[in-house]
Amino acid sequence: MLVRDRMTSPVLTIEPRTPLYEALAMMKGRHIRRLPVMKSRRLVGIVTFTDLMRAQPSSANSLAVWEIPALLLKTYVSEIMSKELVTISPTASIEEAAVLLRQHKIGGLPVVEQGALLGIITESDIFDAFVDLMGLRRGGARLTIDLERAQGLDEVVRTVRDCDAEIRSLAAYSVNGHREVVLRVDKPYPLHLVQTMTERGLRVTHLAALPEDKSSEKQKQ
Repeated sequence: MLVRDRMTSPVLTIEPRTPLYEALAMMKGRHIRRLPVMKSRRLVGIVTFTDLMRAQPSSANSLAVWEIPALLLKTYVSEIMSKELVTISPTASIEEAAVLLRQHKIGGLPVVEQGALLGIITESDIFDAFVDLMGLRRGGARLTIDLERAQGLDEVVRTVRDCDAEIRSLAAYSVNGHREVVLRVDKPYPLHLVQTMTERGLRVTHLAALPEDKSSEKQKQ
């Protein structure tokens, strides 16, 4: 799954000379938390809802109440926007996007190709992609299998196939040097699969049925 499959496009943008109050109104009206800042079709910054919330009290706490609206009219996005941008290509993987978001401790990435802004991908998009990749909305069952006793993933996959079950997702990982695999199959109570794995020396450490969730509404930006 690539960034272009999950990004929001087209994306709402603003200009550097956009007043803070106008940017805030756009975010509240569209229920979004960040806006790329464009100048002559060039991405020059990004401003978030948190940036706007921080800017208002710090700029106005020594002013009289009647002076605050005037201040907001005269303060522009260019004064508070983030100029050190972290961007990503539309052909990058979802995993790359997740790593960048985590590494830089940010909530969204402008998607840029050859200098053009194509869209934006956020942490909510990444979460939704993870849910879909792992088949969490499709019901079935989740099994955790100890790989230390298995002869690799081939043995696990072969056993599932022999039990006429369908693999909806599979993820292998290591915790403190101990290897495990989380497997999701189409059958909600695959006791025959667990029994067959046990007979073949595979240790199932956890089994749980997964509810089916048909809601797939995405949060934007």
